[in-house]
Amino acid sequence: MNTKTLRVLEYEKIKNMLLQKVESSLGRSVAEQLTPSVNLQEVIQWQKETSEASGLLIQKGQVSMGGVHDLSYHIKRAEIGSFLYPGQLLEVADTLRAARRLKSMVKDTKEEERRYPIIEEYINTLYSFKTIEDRITECIISEEEISDNASPALKNIRRQIEAKNAGIRSRLNSIISSAQTQKYLQEAIITIRQDRYVVPVKQEHRANFQGLIHDQSSSGATLFIEPMAIVEMNNELKELKLKEKAEIERILAELTAMIGEKTEEIKGNQKILAHLDFLFAKGKLSVQMRGVEPELNEAGKIRIKNGRHPFLDAKAVVPTNIWIGEDFQTLVITGPNTGGKTVTLKTVGLLTLMAQSGFHVPADFGTKLSVFQQVFADIGDEQSIEQSLSTFSSHMTNIVEILNRVENKALILLDELGAGTDPTEGAALAIAILNHLYVLGARTIATTHYTELKQYALTTKGVKNASVEFDVETLSPTYRLLIGVPGKSNAFEISKRLGLDQYIVDRAKEYISKDEIEFEDLLTTIEKNKQTAEREKDEAIRLKLMIQEHKEEYERKLEKLAQQREKLLKEAKEEARKILKEAKEEAEQVIKDLRELSIEQEEKEKNRKIEEARKKLRDQLDHMGSGWMTNPDNVINTKPPKQLKLGDTVVILTLNQKGNVVTLPDENGDLTVQVGIMKVNVNINHLRLDKEEKEKASKVGTGKIMKAKSQSIQSSLDLRGQMLEEALLNTDKYLDDAYIAGLREITIIHGKGTGVLRDGIKQLLKGHRHVKSYRDGAYGEGGTGVTIAELK
Repeated sequence: MNTKTLRVLEYEKIKNMLLQKVESSLGRSVAEQLTPSVNLQEVIQWQKETSEASGLLIQKGQVSMGGVHDLSYHIKRAEIGSFLYPGQLLEVADTLRAARRLKSMVKDTKEEERRYPIIEEYINTLYSFKTIEDRITECIISEEEISDNASPALKNIRRQIEAKNAGIRSRLNSIISSAQTQKYLQEAIITIRQDRYVVPVKQEHRANFQGLIHDQSSSGATLFIEPMAIVEMNNELKELKLKEKAEIERILAELTAMIGEKTEEIKGNQKILAHLDFLFAKGKLSVQMRGVEPELNEAGKIRIKNGRHPFLDAKAVVPTNIWIGEDFQTLVITGPNTGGKTVTLKTVGLLTLMAQSGFHVPADFGTKLSVFQQVFADIGDEQSIEQSLSTFSSHMTNIVEILNRVENKALILLDELGAGTDPTEGAALAIAILNHLYVLGARTIATTHYTELKQYALTTKGVKNASVEFDVETLSPTYRLLIGVPGKSNAFEISKRLGLDQYIVDRAKEYISKDEIEFEDLLTTIEKNKQTAEREKDEAIRLKLMIQEHKEEYERKLEKLAQQREKLLKEAKEEARKILKEAKEEAEQVIKDLRELSIEQEEKEKNRKIEEARKKLRDQLDHMGSGWMTNPDNVINTKPPKQLKLGDTVVILTLNQKGNVVTLPDENGDLTVQVGIMKVNVNINHLRLDKEEKEKASKVGTGKIMKAKSQSIQSSLDLRGQMLEEALLNTDKYLDDAYIAGLREITIIHGKGTGVLRDGIKQLLKGHRHVKSYRDGAYGEGGTGVTIAELK
């Protein structure tokens, strides 16, 4: 594609608009390399991709490509056996997570909503490595910190470091708090120099304080000395930190090796993610411009419906309707300056380039555009002062270059053709150039002021006149393009409206030939007839729309009546069904009542026999009771049960029988216990609680729950990789468990990321009933990647 044409039509501005929509450096690199294609099938494929992307964005609201990084450098390091740093590993995990989320989005979409086969095919070819992603997330807290849980060895080393630090500080505290030592110190503080613990000693007391000098103050008055008492401990701490560093490097190498095993798959993911980011950027731009997918052809046919130049305000611009390539292949646009001729040329050219690049175009549905092998544009004043070229020479230089390079299936846009020289010669040259381009089969749109070109368009087959409308009453253009009607310069009318004397206007007309006056009058008549026809057409359309509206209203009323009739029939059927149901239920109730009467008679007879058996048993117990209760003191419980409740299981010591408490003890301690089918009156001193009941109660008590919680609960919760809603639910449950277990301080690991997860967690903690206060993690605790909460 001609680079000069791309510059003149401001194609780079469209690419810049696209670059603002991409979310990753991968998508940016694809967008920067975009150029118009001349292959029809390729352009059709690009347009379908853009249509699917814009449709998916409208359906989902947002498709995020956040977290996608260029992993080219990371992959190379993994392939040569080096190890990646924590920040680089997090970028790998973020990119893998982005690919997995895209796959989940397609998987979770309902079958009937899947209308995007091209994008779904791209997403389905992505690889998901959740094992690698989870392992990196487990090991890496932030770009500067490795988690203690990365390996048992690392956790053990860090515990030793923590213990060693505590030991050194304890020893140093005893040194600086000693009355004998304090007189040698500049301040009673502990500090670190060259990664070793030191204390500030006054210069004059150097000989009185045994130790190794590591630094001094800028004034020289203070020496930072490592006391001899902790030199060995500092050495041991240094060894532990070297072990920690070695273990961290081993972990990083292990994670990098996992990535190295999947480099080919990750490279494939990178290409697909780059293309998807590029596609969704085009989709976003389409939604922003309210663009449509044009119908494409390679026959040179253009029909733009209500096209809008993408750089003009969509609310203020007057849409352009223009067509070429069917009945005619050359269009000559005339009319006054500032009427919109140049904007029309640029709109046609830029929309063509956009369509051939896969962009949707800002126009209405039904817009047709052709895929041209060449697009040339000579628009604007290209004269060069350095080359001493006039306006005519500059334009002619461009036209010569175009004529030397033009072939079949080309779109040519020429602004002010033949201008800048003698009108007669300029018009003749313009006609010759248009004829030459017509013979070559190019589609040409040219603007001009020459009357000769208007006449040429009226009398030549395949050439059509067009004009930009101008309102003489308001002396302003309407920016409407009228195809088939040549335009007038309106110089006399404009001058007269501006106050030029009628005498001068009449004298000016005398200098114009009669034929030219008659031609201008003909144009005036044609334009008036055209405007009248337009008004009548608009009125006809208005009446047609009114009739259509009445027709639709009548059809809606008919449909509403039909629906009401259907509703009434349905309600009548429901009422009949309800009456039948109630009648059936009433009949069943009568039958049930009859059956219950029969069962009740049988039950009365059964109860009479049971009562007889109970009375017989009671008589026997009364007869035997004198023998059992002769010495009740032998079965008196010295510690009778306290706070008996109805239903408690107790053992009657005098009968050695279990029963349930029916009534509570009175003032004398007497109560009733249900033993089997009989009730026994007994004193509370002859009872004890059942041991099995006690054990059962103890097993389900709150102490058991608290003990179980305290044994299983951890002091930290890792939320990385979770969506906000899932993380909030897990955090709320964890806070309840931690509170029951009696933890006083907990750590919530959420990572840094975009900050959405961190802000959501803090908002939950702010009003939670178990949380007393919360803060960001300090240095060594995880920084802003974690939140520390103190429980009530």
